[in-house]
Amino acid sequence: MPKMKTKSSCKKRFSLTATGRIKAGQAGKRHGMIKRTKKFIRDARGTTILSKQDEGILKPMMPYAR
Repeated sequence: MPKMKTKSSCKKRFSLTATGRIKAGQAGKRHGMIKRTKKFIRDARGTTILSKQDEGILKPMMPYAR
């Protein structure tokens, strides 16, 4: 059987943690920061762990992610 392909958009945007959860960059920080609250900007630093429902959508797109 041929190898399955990983979705290119997924390998650029997501990575897996040691426990198998999906780690992604925080959304909503590209522009329009002037209208965002200071609390939002502070809370949106770094990366975030996706929910179980979102993981169910993304896992089939990354067949070789461990």
